[in-house]
Amino acid sequence: MAALRVIGIDPGSRLTGFGVLEQRGGTIHCLDSGCVRCGDGPFIERLGTIFNGVRQLMMEYRPDELAIERVFMHRNADSALKLGQARGAALSAVLLQSVVIAEYAPTEIKQAVVGRGHATKEQVQHMMQALLRLTGRPQSDAADALAVALCHLHHRASAQRLAVAATGGGVVLPPGARIGGRRRR
Repeated sequence: MAALRVIGIDPGSRLTGFGVLEQRGGTIHCLDSGCVRCGDGPFIERLGTIFNGVRQLMMEYRPDELAIERVFMHRNADSALKLGQARGAALSAVLLQSVVIAEYAPTEIKQAVVGRGHATKEQVQHMMQALLRLTGRPQSDAADALAVALCHLHHRASAQRLAVAATGGGVVLPPGARIGGRRRR
Protein backbone atom coordinates (compact mmCIF):
# COMPACT_ATOMS: atom_id res chain seq x y z
CA MET A 1 0.00 0.00 0.00
CA ALA A 2 1.32 3.45 -0.96
CA ALA A 3 2.19 5.88 1.78
CA LEU A 4 0.37 9.18 2.19
CA ARG A 5 2.46 12.07 3.51
CA VAL A 6 0.78 15.11 5.11
CA ILE A 7 2.30 18.31 6.46
CA GLY A 8 0.30 20.18 9.09
CA ILE A 9 0.90 23.91 9.52
CA ASP A 10 0.01 26.05 12.55
CA PRO A 11 0.71 29.58 11.27
CA GLY A 12 2.06 32.30 13.51
CA SER A 13 3.92 35.57 12.97
CA ARG A 14 6.76 34.62 15.34
CA LEU A 15 6.57 30.80 15.36
CA THR A 16 4.98 28.74 12.61
CA GLY A 17 4.58 25.15 13.72
CA PHE A 18 4.91 22.21 11.36
CA GLY A 19 4.28 18.50 11.68
CA VAL A 20 4.96 15.81 9.09
CA LEU A 21 2.96 12.59 9.29
CA GLU A 22 3.03 9.57 7.02
CA GLN A 23 0.23 7.03 6.84
CA ARG A 24 0.82 3.58 5.43
CA GLY A 25 -2.25 1.38 5.73
CA GLY A 26 -3.71 1.93 9.17
CA THR A 27 -0.44 3.09 10.73
CA ILE A 28 0.53 6.73 11.16
CA HIS A 29 4.14 7.72 11.80
CA CYS A 30 5.52 11.10 12.81
CA LEU A 31 8.43 11.93 10.51
CA ASP A 32 9.25 15.35 11.93
CA SER A 33 7.86 18.35 13.80
CA GLY A 34 9.13 21.70 14.88
CA CYS A 35 8.84 25.41 14.22
CA VAL A 36 9.91 27.96 11.67
CA ARG A 37 11.28 30.61 14.02
CA CYS A 38 10.87 34.17 12.80
CA GLY A 39 12.27 36.15 15.71
CA ASP A 40 11.40 39.75 16.51
CA GLY A 41 12.61 41.45 13.34
CA PRO A 42 10.51 43.58 10.99
CA PHE A 43 7.20 41.95 10.13
CA ILE A 44 7.88 41.78 6.39
CA GLU A 45 11.13 39.89 7.06
CA ARG A 46 9.26 37.43 9.28
CA LEU A 47 6.84 36.75 6.41
CA GLY A 48 9.85 36.00 4.19
CA THR A 49 11.20 33.61 6.82
CA ILE A 50 7.85 31.78 6.94
CA PHE A 51 7.70 31.56 3.14
CA ASN A 52 11.27 30.24 2.86
CA GLY A 53 10.87 27.85 5.80
CA VAL A 54 7.68 26.27 4.48
CA ARG A 55 9.11 26.12 0.96
CA GLN A 56 12.13 24.23 2.34
CA LEU A 57 9.83 21.80 4.19
CA MET A 58 7.86 21.19 0.98
CA MET A 59 11.05 20.42 -0.96
CA GLU A 60 12.47 18.21 1.79
CA TYR A 61 9.39 16.10 2.58
CA ARG A 62 7.47 16.26 -0.73
CA PRO A 63 4.04 15.85 0.89
CA ASP A 64 0.97 14.62 -0.95
CA GLU A 65 -1.32 16.89 1.07
CA LEU A 66 -1.13 19.86 3.39
CA ALA A 67 -3.48 20.81 6.22
CA ILE A 68 -3.48 24.28 7.73
CA GLU A 69 -5.34 25.97 10.55
CA ARG A 70 -7.88 28.64 9.56
CA VAL A 71 -7.49 32.16 10.87
CA PHE A 72 -9.77 33.07 13.74
CA MET A 73 -10.45 36.32 15.59
CA HIS A 74 -8.69 35.93 18.91
CA ARG A 75 -7.71 39.07 20.82
CA ASN A 76 -7.92 41.90 18.34
CA ALA A 77 -8.16 42.71 14.66
CA ASP A 78 -4.45 43.55 14.31
CA SER A 79 -3.45 40.11 15.63
CA ALA A 80 -5.89 38.42 13.27
CA LEU A 81 -4.50 40.39 10.31
CA LYS A 82 -0.92 39.45 11.15
CA LEU A 83 -1.92 35.82 11.58
CA GLY A 84 -3.69 35.94 8.23
CA GLN A 85 -0.58 37.34 6.56
CA ALA A 86 1.60 34.64 8.15
CA ARG A 87 -0.86 32.03 6.90
CA GLY A 88 -0.75 33.62 3.43
CA ALA A 89 3.06 33.45 3.38
CA ALA A 90 2.92 29.73 4.26
CA LEU A 91 0.24 29.02 1.65
CA SER A 92 2.16 30.94 -1.02
CA ALA A 93 5.13 28.62 -0.50
CA VAL A 94 2.85 25.58 -0.82
CA LEU A 95 1.21 26.79 -4.03
CA LEU A 96 4.54 26.38 -5.83
CA GLN A 97 3.94 22.62 -5.70
CA SER A 98 0.87 20.66 -6.66
CA VAL A 99 -0.59 19.36 -3.39
CA VAL A 100 -4.05 19.01 -1.93
CA ILE A 101 -4.69 21.77 0.65
CA ALA A 102 -7.23 21.37 3.45
CA GLU A 103 -8.22 23.94 6.07
CA TYR A 104 -9.60 23.31 9.55
CA ALA A 105 -10.92 25.54 12.32
CA PRO A 106 -9.06 25.38 15.66
CA THR A 107 -12.09 23.89 17.46
CA GLU A 108 -12.48 21.25 14.74
CA ILE A 109 -8.83 20.23 15.14
CA LYS A 110 -9.04 19.98 18.92
CA GLN A 111 -12.30 18.02 18.71
CA ALA A 112 -10.69 15.51 16.33
CA VAL A 113 -7.57 14.85 18.39
CA VAL A 114 -8.58 15.55 22.01
CA GLY A 115 -12.35 15.05 21.91
CA ARG A 116 -13.04 18.58 23.14
CA GLY A 117 -13.20 21.62 20.86
CA HIS A 118 -11.85 23.95 23.53
CA ALA A 119 -8.98 21.78 24.76
CA THR A 120 -5.91 23.46 26.24
CA LYS A 121 -2.52 23.55 24.56
CA GLU A 122 -1.24 21.13 27.22
CA GLN A 123 -4.00 18.65 26.38
CA VAL A 124 -3.11 18.84 22.67
CA GLN A 125 0.57 18.29 23.49
CA HIS A 126 -0.27 15.30 25.68
CA MET A 127 -2.52 13.71 23.04
CA MET A 128 0.05 14.17 20.27
CA GLN A 129 2.67 12.49 22.43
CA ALA A 130 0.31 9.61 23.26
CA LEU A 131 -1.38 9.10 19.86
CA LEU A 132 1.82 9.37 17.83
CA ARG A 133 3.92 7.49 20.39
CA LEU A 134 6.49 10.29 20.64
CA THR A 135 9.33 9.92 23.13
CA GLY A 136 8.83 13.44 24.46
CA ARG A 137 6.18 16.12 24.59
CA PRO A 138 6.37 18.27 21.44
CA GLN A 139 6.70 22.05 21.70
CA SER A 140 3.27 23.72 21.72
CA ASP A 141 3.27 25.09 18.15
CA ALA A 142 4.69 21.84 16.77
CA ALA A 143 2.02 19.86 18.67
CA ASP A 144 -0.67 22.09 17.17
CA ALA A 145 0.71 21.45 13.68
CA LEU A 146 0.80 17.69 14.29
CA ALA A 147 -2.81 17.95 15.46
CA VAL A 148 -3.76 19.72 12.21
CA ALA A 149 -2.17 16.93 10.16
CA LEU A 150 -3.78 14.19 12.29
CA CYS A 151 -7.18 15.91 12.09
CA HIS A 152 -6.80 15.90 8.30
CA LEU A 153 -6.00 12.19 8.22
CA HIS A 154 -9.08 11.46 10.37
CA HIS A 155 -11.34 13.58 8.15
CA ARG A 156 -9.87 12.00 5.03
CA ALA A 157 -10.52 8.47 6.32
CA SER A 158 -14.10 9.37 7.25
CA ALA A 159 -14.71 10.84 3.80
CA GLN A 160 -13.36 7.67 2.17
CA ARG A 161 -15.64 5.45 4.28
CA LEU A 162 -18.64 7.61 3.36
CA ALA A 163 -17.72 7.45 -0.33
CA VAL A 164 -17.55 3.64 -0.19
CA ALA A 165 -20.96 3.50 1.48
CA ALA A 166 -22.47 6.00 -0.98
CA THR A 167 -21.35 3.99 -4.00
CA GLY A 168 -23.02 0.84 -2.75
CA GLY A 169 -19.80 -0.67 -1.52
CA GLY A 170 -21.42 -1.30 1.82
CA VAL A 171 -20.90 0.36 5.13
CA VAL A 172 -17.35 0.14 6.43
CA LEU A 173 -17.36 -0.06 10.22
CA PRO A 174 -14.40 0.18 12.53
CA PRO A 175 -13.35 -2.92 14.48
CA GLY A 176 -15.45 -3.35 17.61
CA ALA A 177 -18.53 -1.67 16.14
CA ARG A 178 -21.85 -3.33 16.98
CA ILE A 179 -24.44 -4.32 14.41
CA GLY A 180 -27.63 -5.88 15.69
CA GLY A 181 -26.02 -6.86 18.96
CA ARG A 182 -23.07 -8.66 17.32
CA ARG A 183 -19.57 -7.37 17.60
CA ARG A 184 -17.65 -7.03 14.31
CA ARG A 185 -14.13 -8.48 14.38
